[in-house]
Amino acid sequence: MAMIPAFYIEGITRSGGVVIMIPPQPMTKVEARDIISSLDGLMLCGGRDIESSRYGQSPHSEAEEPDQLRDELEEQLLSAAIEAELPFLGICRGAQMLNINRGGTLIQHLPDLVGDNRYQKGNAEFNSAEVKVESNSILGSLVGSAVSNAALYHHQGIDQVGEGLMVSAKTEDGIIEAIELENHPFGVAVQWHPEQTLEDLRIFEGLIQAAKKYRGAK
Repeated sequence: MAMIPAFYIEGITRSGGVVIMIPPQPMTKVEARDIISSLDGLMLCGGRDIESSRYGQSPHSEAEEPDQLRDELEEQLLSAAIEAELPFLGICRGAQMLNINRGGTLIQHLPDLVGDNRYQKGNAEFNSAEVKVESNSILGSLVGSAVSNAALYHHQGIDQVGEGLMVSAKTEDGIIEAIELENHPFGVAVQWHPEQTLEDLRIFEGLIQAAKKYRGAK
């Protein structure tokens, strides 16, 4: 059985999209390309920690047990989406997967760096924080210069930024909260959880508008 929180689905449907779930399963590059060719956009949701060997590290003592089947599936789908210039949105783990896909690395446990659990309180309690956004980014064109109530829930974060990526948002601590794939129609990934603040659909709407444009250009 494969499940995702309904908030993700609601973010897409309330923005005018239709959701097709792709559950974790073995998939070849050719199969991933076939699936991507049938879609107008892709969203990678939050979830457990990604296998640390994918970015050349041993697991931290606080790391979660990885879902290697999901890791491999998302790697294949994301690579195919980039190749096809398909619009995509990464959320939390999805941002980390994009960074790893482009050869970047992760900070495996943010409390080691910032000294406390302000980025992930635990017990499904999200912490609200302000995030500064780069004005010359796709994200900036959607939300402006800042997001005042970004819902944080991540104990890992982006460290070395992957090839072809730009940092488009940070917290006041300097923790990277969004990255974008340069020279891609819509390759946006945020470390926070916009599905927790559905009174503001601008990020989801950005994906749907890019998906509609992509479909119209096919």
